Amino acid sequence: MEAVSQSTHECTEPTDPRIRRSRLMLQEALRKLLGKKHFDAISISDIAAEAGLNRATFYLHYTDKNALLQAMAATRFRELLERRGIVFSCEGVLRSLALGVCDYLSETTGCPDQLIKLPLEAAVIPVVEGILREGLEKHPAPDGASPALVAATVAWAMYGAARQWFQTPDRIPAEAMALQVEQLVKPMLAAMHAA
Repeated sequence: MEAVSQSTHECTEPTDPRIRRSRLMLQEALRKLLGKKHFDAISISDIAAEAGLNRATFYLHYTDKNALLQAMAATRFRELLERRGIVFSCEGVLRSLALGVCDYLSETTGCPDQLIKLPLEAAVIPVVEGILREGLEKHPAPDGASPALVAATVAWAMYGAARQWFQTPDRIPAEAMALQVEQLVKPMLAAMHAA
């Protein structure tokens, strides 16, 4: 069996149920261990043992524990979007994605304190980018602007605004923030098509 590259894991979800099950077992093991230990103190052996798998199986799916952490965060973010029933129509996608990011950051407060401090944007931004890139490829800009560049710019802007909102005491409701983010990033997309 060939090792699964990190980029393959991030871009597509496997269809083989054994692969999905192993990845979910590893993610759940890390989640449990984070409740007991600091991330830096958790070893690959700890994760594999908690999951009931061996180290070789771990490395078939993830390059290191940081890749596993990112995959775990991305899975949680996708589940949150699905659970909330966020609909990605052309008109409401920006607000829906912004609301999803705000919700994700808010739910992270229920995790161990150390999880809040980890760079989880590396897991959330690629999901947001992928959704935006897919839409932009269906509606290409007349000037040939790169859908990947536009998607990256909007995703980072969206995450940055949501992160600022999350760190603000007495913040406005997530729905109001999502509307503000939509109003800020929509002109970026409009400018791309106006050129």
